Amino acid sequence: MNFTQSFRLAIKSLTTSKMRAILTMLGIIIGVGAVIVILSLGNGLTGMVQQQVDKLGINMIQAQFFGGTADRLPGPEDMYDMVEANADILTGVSPYLGVNAVVRHGSDKFDRTNLYGVSEVMYNAATGYTIDGEQLAKGRFVSYMDVERRGNICIIGAYLEQEAFDGDALGKQLSINGRPLTVVGVLKRNAELEMLPGSQDDQIYIPYTTALEIMGSRWVNLYIFTSTSGETADAGKRIIEAYLNDFFRTEDGMWDYFYITTMAEQANQINAMMGVAMGVLVAIAAISLLVGGIGIMNIMLVSVTERTREIGVRKSLGAKRKDIRSQFVIEAGTTSAIGGLLGIAFGCLLAKALEALLGGMLVASLGTSGITFNATPTLGAIGLSFGVSVGIGILFGYLPANKAAKLNPIDALRYD
Repeated sequence: MNFTQSFRLAIKSLTTSKMRAILTMLGIIIGVGAVIVILSLGNGLTGMVQQQVDKLGINMIQAQFFGGTADRLPGPEDMYDMVEANADILTGVSPYLGVNAVVRHGSDKFDRTNLYGVSEVMYNAATGYTIDGEQLAKGRFVSYMDVERRGNICIIGAYLEQEAFDGDALGKQLSINGRPLTVVGVLKRNAELEMLPGSQDDQIYIPYTTALEIMGSRWVNLYIFTSTSGETADAGKRIIEAYLNDFFRTEDGMWDYFYITTMAEQANQINAMMGVAMGVLVAIAAISLLVGGIGIMNIMLVSVTERTREIGVRKSLGAKRKDIRSQFVIEAGTTSAIGGLLGIAFGCLLAKALEALLGGMLVASLGTSGITFNATPTLGAIGLSFGVSVGIGILFGYLPANKAAKLNPIDALRYD
C-alpha cells in the first residue's frame, strides 16, 4: 500500500467518526494555536522596541549619577568640554532635568504637568524628533542662545495648549514657579493616547539653564549624549566612562555612583527579557502539544483494537509489517497535521484579535507616537508549529502502529 492509499484510508477513518477525531485533535489545535499567538505577540513587541530605537536613534548614550553633591559632580560645562575634545566620536550632549515646579496660566494651575530642562541637542532637526521621541507641531525648539542666555521660553505639549490656550499657544505666556515663560513651540499630539493631565501630551521643555535657576540648583544627574553613528556608540560610552572614572578617582579608590548605557544596550536588554519570557510561555504551550500527542496515541491504540480483524485480513493477504506500520503512522500523522492546520488558523485569528485589542494599550504604555504594534504571525512561526504538530503525531503514533504491525495474523483473525 503506497502513501496515497494510506492517506485516503486515514481521511476515511477520520470522517467516519468526526467527533472523536475533533476531540483527538483538540490538544494539538490548542497547543499550535497558543504557540502561534505567543510567537506573534513576541514578534510584535520586539518590533515595537525596534521602532522605538529607530525613532530615538541608535546613537544615543545616557549617563546618570546616583548620589553626591554639586561640588562632587561634573557640571554641564565639563560634559561639553569632553564632547568637544572627542568630536570624532561624540556629536553633542544635553543635560536632562526633571523639574518639580508649579505651572500656572492665569488662574489655572497645572500641578501634574511634566517639566524637563534640556539643551538644543535634545532636538534633531534632521529627523524632526526629540531624543525621547516627540515631534514639533508648531514653532521651534530650544536653541543654543536660549541655553546661553537662560531664556524665558518653553515648548509645551498638546494637552497644555488646548486646556490653557484654547489651541493657540504660540507667543503666549505661562509661569513656572512664578517665572513668566513665552511659548515658542508646541509638540505634536500623541494620537494613540488620550489627552489627560500628566499624560505624554502634558509636558513642557525649557532650557536646562533656566530650569537650574528655577530649581535653585547646580546639580544635573542625567546627561544624554549622541555619537556620530550607532557603530560608534560603544566607543562613545567608553570615552564617557573613562572621563567619569578619572573625574571621580580619589586616593581611596574610585567613586562610581554613575551608570552609562547606550540605546542599543537598552534594546538588547529588553529583547533578551522578552525572549526569556516568550521561551517560558512557548514551553508552557508545548505542554498542550504533549497532551495532544498522548491523545493521538490513545485513540490510535483504540483504533488498532477496533481494527484487529482488518489487520489480520491484510496480513493473511500478504501485507508486511512495514505496510501495517506505515498505514497507522500515516494515519496518526494525518490526524496531527489536520489538527496543526486548524491550530494555525485558530492562532492566526486570535493573534490578529489580540493585536486589535492590545495594540492601543501597548502603544500607550510606551508613551510615544508613531509606534505600531503588529502581531502578524511569521512564516517561520507557522512552519515551526506545523512541523512540530506533524512530528508529535508521528512520534506518538509509532507505538500503536508498531503494536498493530506485530499482531499475529491468526490471532487477529480470531479476534471478535
